[in-house]
Amino acid sequence: MIHPIIKKAIQNNSEELIQIRRKLHSEPELPWEEERTTAFICSYLEKLQIPFQKLDPTGVIATIEGGQPGKTVALRADMDALPVEELNKNLPYMSKERGKMHACGHDAHTAMLLVAAKALIKIKDDLPGNVRLLFQPAEEIAEGAKAMVKQGAMDGVDNVFGIHIWSQMPTHKVSCNPGPSFASADLFKVTFKGKGGHGAMPQDCIDTAIVASSFVMNVQTVVSRTIDAKSPAVLTVGKMVVGTRFNVIAENAVIEGTVRCFHPETRDHIEKQLQHYAEHVAAVYGATAKLEYIRGTQAVLNDESSAKLVQAVALEAFGEDVIYHEEPTMGGEDFSFYLDHAPGSFALVGSGNLQKDTQWAHHHGKFNIDEDALATGAELYAQYAWGYLNGA
Repeated sequence: MIHPIIKKAIQNNSEELIQIRRKLHSEPELPWEEERTTAFICSYLEKLQIPFQKLDPTGVIATIEGGQPGKTVALRADMDALPVEELNKNLPYMSKERGKMHACGHDAHTAMLLVAAKALIKIKDDLPGNVRLLFQPAEEIAEGAKAMVKQGAMDGVDNVFGIHIWSQMPTHKVSCNPGPSFASADLFKVTFKGKGGHGAMPQDCIDTAIVASSFVMNVQTVVSRTIDAKSPAVLTVGKMVVGTRFNVIAENAVIEGTVRCFHPETRDHIEKQLQHYAEHVAAVYGATAKLEYIRGTQAVLNDESSAKLVQAVALEAFGEDVIYHEEPTMGGEDFSFYLDHAPGSFALVGSGNLQKDTQWAHHHGKFNIDEDALATGAELYAQYAWGYLNGA
């Protein structure tokens, strides 16, 4: 299942892999602004003589056509950064862009897939099928995967595989379990309308500060008292804007939050309960409520055979000790939208190392990766494609 030429190519290009990642890390671009990154990817693929399509406005689709007929497997890497100020002041490759940072590892994903492509091109004639390379923008705002699909990313694809560097796991470890991996991630906004007035005369008003506070306290029972405890869910209120001045009764209140879960029926239930709670809490105080519920990413549910292939490839490529069982996360990932079009799986590759100070949480200003993990990810991309196309 493991191709020795792939392994050797990754090893021989490990230094280049690190340099690519560092270049991308120092030049972060926010969602839909990844023009330099897109240009760099196109230039790299051009040198490898891999045909590609530059997408609108950013992103790249490329295809390595094998020397023999067969299926098509897609490999996905995201490439956008976050509006986060980098706090790693001692890094020689720290962000050059104030207030922008690769604080999630997408720089690593892009570098790993480019070097995986360089390895796969060496065995192009032996490939029984095609490898589609997806360099995706705008993952952080859950828009990029949908845009990629609309522009043909999944046309003719039989299987799709993605990787995320994971600082909560030790370096080199690989986790890819069948079933839930990442949760669906939705946004909600509740607007309460009351009656404002003087802070000294509450009897003449409908105070939305009270309404909003009551809603925030009570809405947590949606999860704790209306959902089966065996179906994990999170409902978080992250923003609350109420009132305008210390001595004015608030006429308006706006609450924003997020909902995370793994099952569609749980998702539907929470949306209905948010509407129910908002309307009834408002009614108790004589106010009105309006709910806006925006569905973001879907849950990432790993196909069983694909996940088992990832485990088998990792086991053979890196040995028994590499396999790790990471529990499903309530984080969101728009990789889920590719799974609407083909079965596949999404693996985590550990990059956490206390000695190298790379254990910081994703999206933190001190986030960094243990670069020893890059070769693991690059080889996993390439060996998975080889294994899948050979019917492993």
